[in-house]
Amino acid sequence: MSGSGVELTHRAMAMLKAVAAGRAQMSCSCEPDLFIDGFACCDQITAHALAHGGYLRPAVEGGTGRVAAALTEAGRAALEITVAA
Repeated sequence: MSGSGVELTHRAMAMLKAVAAGRAQMSCSCEPDLFIDGFACCDQITAHALAHGGYLRPAVEGGTGRVAAALTEAGRAALEITVAA
């Protein structure tokens, strides 16, 4: 399971919750941008860190442009830990 090396701040957790709720899209690029409810996320550095850290990914493999964002196993585990706490 990936997901190491990224500090999961309240903002990062809110981003993961938006992805889990189906409200997020991301660009398919080497530095994937995150969009929530159609708007560019205010903290793209954290969005990049979540993607590179293995918490979220494009829902469509090999997609181009903007596609739905999906949680990875590490992203789901991070949310489950906070719910259990």
